[in-house]
Amino acid sequence: MSIVVRDVREHELDSVLALNNAAGPAILPLDAARLRHFFDTAEYFRVAERDGTLAGFLIGIGARSDHDSSNFRWFRERYPDFFYIDRIVVASRRRGGGVGRAFYADAQSYAELRYPQLACEVFLEGGNDPALLFHGSFGFREVGQHVMEEAGVRAAMLMKPLCSYAWVRETYGDALPEASWLTRPRVPVQHGQLAAQAPRPTGTGL
Repeated sequence: MSIVVRDVREHELDSVLALNNAAGPAILPLDAARLRHFFDTAEYFRVAERDGTLAGFLIGIGARSDHDSSNFRWFRERYPDFFYIDRIVVASRRRGGGVGRAFYADAQSYAELRYPQLACEVFLEGGNDPALLFHGSFGFREVGQHVMEEAGVRAAMLMKPLCSYAWVRETYGDALPEASWLTRPRVPVQHGQLAAQAPRPTGTGL
């Protein structure tokens, strides 16, 4: 069966929370309030379906966000513009089946139209060589290391340049064409109302 990647729906948040907190030490735990904050504010929050069931999720945040992660701040102190992958989780029974690559392909397709680089981290404690190999095979390279003050965990800080970004900016500037295949940014919601968001070059009017 094919993998479908789409925006998360509000009624799925409990399932997403369970997936996150069953993921093991490579992913920091979440509570319902924190996950709701991501739902209300994250520029990119998508899930994967396989065989009609939830197979994972990915949350991404632009560099202009006020995200409070110390890893995010580490990148923002060093790089002017990037798209940050806060977390990617794949259900244990779906690992190795292409869900992670489908997520990264989708996130990159979104990001390369709007940002020059992708940023993420991989925790180094507990032997995380498979995750480092996965990211390396996808074009990420380590640009430093950081010990998270909120968790006491050392992370490899990874970045990937997005070679299409310069061409997109030179060709379209701030107005991407209307095209059905373009992934649109989520419109953050706070307290039931549409929240203001710094404009991104989407060309969609969203």
